Amino acid sequence: MNFPVEFIEQSRRLLGENNYMFFEKALQENPPVSVRMNPEKSFFVPENSEVVPWCSTGYYVDKRPAFTFDPLLHAGCYYVQEAASMFVEQVFRQYVNSPVIVLDLCAAPGGKSTLVSSLLSENDLLVSNEVIRNRSQILAENLVKWGSPNVIVTNNAPADFISTGVMFDVILADVPCSGEGMFRKDPSAVDEWSIANVQKCQKRQRAILQDIWPCLKPDGLLVYSTCTYNCEENENNVAWIASELGAEVLALEVKREWNIVGNLAGYDFPVYRFLPHCTMGEGFFLAVLRKKAEENSIDSLESLPEKKRNKSGYRIKKSDVVSPNAFHAWIKNAESYAWTVENGRVSAFPLRYETVYETLKKRLKVLHAGVVLGEMKGKDFQPSHSLAMSSAFLRENFPHGELTYRQAVDYLRKETVVLPPQMSRGYVLVTYRNTPLGFVKNVGNRANNLYPQEWRVRSTYLPDAPVSL
Repeated sequence: MNFPVEFIEQSRRLLGENNYMFFEKALQENPPVSVRMNPEKSFFVPENSEVVPWCSTGYYVDKRPAFTFDPLLHAGCYYVQEAASMFVEQVFRQYVNSPVIVLDLCAAPGGKSTLVSSLLSENDLLVSNEVIRNRSQILAENLVKWGSPNVIVTNNAPADFISTGVMFDVILADVPCSGEGMFRKDPSAVDEWSIANVQKCQKRQRAILQDIWPCLKPDGLLVYSTCTYNCEENENNVAWIASELGAEVLALEVKREWNIVGNLAGYDFPVYRFLPHCTMGEGFFLAVLRKKAEENSIDSLESLPEKKRNKSGYRIKKSDVVSPNAFHAWIKNAESYAWTVENGRVSAFPLRYETVYETLKKRLKVLHAGVVLGEMKGKDFQPSHSLAMSSAFLRENFPHGELTYRQAVDYLRKETVVLPPQMSRGYVLVTYRNTPLGFVKNVGNRANNLYPQEWRVRSTYLPDAPVSL
């Protein structure tokens, strides 16, 4: 791989000649493969794996299988994530106490959001946002598959959040950057790199931070991160946040054997750099900042009125004839959710944050929230894929049909699946290795596939042997 001359010169100044030689050598090597398991769905450790030391559920695996053809990936049992970015876990372990409302501002495709959702408790809320529309759809898909009910997915610009009045305890800003840390993973990033683009990225990053800063509570945390190496987008931006926005840079406890590199720009505040010749992973930079309590900010949600509901406790439009009572048995702790019926669609959202959700819905484009249980289709109430994927799902309320590997791949391609003749008619939960994949409607000689059309696996390739970790 040939690097731009200006990138080489920049990196030599940053690292020194000796370190640069090791750095360049590492960039010519294949990156490690790492995954993170879903603690709500996964009960196994990948074979021949090593633990990612800064993440309790992260593993380096010794191969890169064709992940697309592993049904357990589509079931949300694990997420393929770069190991260095899993370091975000340390921020939550060391500084975040429940209950909190967290915003992942630039969240697609969903690596950090799925990580954070696994770290939060049932008393917390995650708002996961992506401004680019097609990327926001991928984000929503990954979070639905991950299955946490305490999540809202939005598709908005950072400045849009100010008008909502919602303030956050933690904001993750994994800002768009020049992508130097992805060079060996994505060679096209090398061709797109330039000093001018670095400067453009720095300007855009500061604009994003300025837009979202009013939405961070006093004493709230900003987790700033990039996947690049240069100081302009890293230490210089942290210094700017501290001086211009009024923030305190916080330190994390890290183990020496992790080989995480500190500040390379001469500032006296702590930052955390992952360099490929020092740690097993790609380039990653992270800093933790606390908003000073005296900072002026917009009003909080405490003054917002409670959402009015009818006497039964549900928000139902007059045109709807579906009663949520019939579906309480489908999810755990049904009494802890606010139930909504609208146009025949039944949804459940954590009652604790109903006001927050309704407030965001008025101002933002919400793609997904809580658990969608299903909707009326003609005379039938059809269960939703969101229900099948949810960690709150009580699966014993549906008949099960266990699929073979070949059948599971066919199901993910949205092809016809044939169930055993003794299987009951109607809606059936199909599973693979006893893990929910979704629903079918069994009509006897065939089962109508209810897997979301837009999520289907489009490749016709079928591996010779089942793909798994």
